[in-house]
Amino acid sequence: MIHTSPLLRYIVLATVFLGASAGASDVAPDHPARVILFVPDGAGAGTWTVGRLTIDEPAFEQLPVLGLVDASGWEHTVSGSAPTATAYSTGVRTFMGGLAVGPDSTPLPTVLEVARDRGMATGLITTTLITDATPAAFCAHYTSRDHAEVARQMADAGVTLLLGGGRRWFERVTDADSVSLLNRMRGRYTYVDSAPAFRALDLDTVTALLGLFAPGDVALAPGREPTLAEMTGFALDMLGRDPEGFFLLVETEETDTQAHNNQPFDVLAPEVLAFDDAIRVGLEYQRRNPETLIVVVGDHETGGLSIVTGSGGRPEARYTTTGHTAALLPMFAGGPGAEAFGAVLSNSRVGELLLQAVRR
Repeated sequence: MIHTSPLLRYIVLATVFLGASAGASDVAPDHPARVILFVPDGAGAGTWTVGRLTIDEPAFEQLPVLGLVDASGWEHTVSGSAPTATAYSTGVRTFMGGLAVGPDSTPLPTVLEVARDRGMATGLITTTLITDATPAAFCAHYTSRDHAEVARQMADAGVTLLLGGGRRWFERVTDADSVSLLNRMRGRYTYVDSAPAFRALDLDTVTALLGLFAPGDVALAPGREPTLAEMTGFALDMLGRDPEGFFLLVETEETDTQAHNNQPFDVLAPEVLAFDDAIRVGLEYQRRNPETLIVVVGDHETGGLSIVTGSGGRPEARYTTTGHTAALLPMFAGGPGAEAFGAVLSNSRVGELLLQAVRR
């Protein structure tokens, strides 16, 4: 007998009953598009089960449209962050390691670049290096996950807001005049490198923001500062001032890293809680600005994670691998156009829908 998790059954049933009607909006079509994509790296049904068992009234459950995503890539079934982030950013599946390029290595326009070229504000937030695969695939084009090359391209990509780790790549990599990328970017961005400096920012004086809070990855939750929720809140306040709308990616890396390491339930729980807090900030923004589309979806499943009853009746994390799996990914959405996400979709179809959202 095949057993499915209660969360997965809930997702499938809710998709059937809600997908055709939920997420509809009375927002007029001339409202500017505001699109927030939340990506918990490596998050499958097991990750969201951790959230349900840890959080009272999880924010992700407040999103009315539920779907499932096939994260396969071009000619591979078990995928990775780079090809799925490329599928989300371009609407095209690609090879393992490819960043915003097609199967023939041709650069493809991304949803962030389309938004930028339409005059919209744009933002990338992560808890890992800002040059890592998921944020990179939205503003850089390369055939491998090369942090130095991504930093070069990101420095000139015209992204309004960049928040995360990875400061060392912008310090080490120089331009043709032997000037570090960081020094060059500081001429165009308000720059902060600590939580106190970030919290002291005057929103009214910031038009472009670069925040690099660690040489590499930022700290784990709950010791991460600034928190992902704080970064998300500031980004929405800042980008939301643009009359043309915005596109914002918010990623957490640790749901992937800790599953790769087969960490116990009590290590996973704070990371899921921290990410859910960021989603909650997005939902609060959406309530004030109903023209906002929110989509929450992982890029692949990591660890074959399931939750069982351990000693003393406490929940316990069990794994089948330290790598990725081909499991379908739960997806949650709400706002204008969200009903289109209420199905079993390919990752490339998700990307097509995101591109449609910023073009509406």
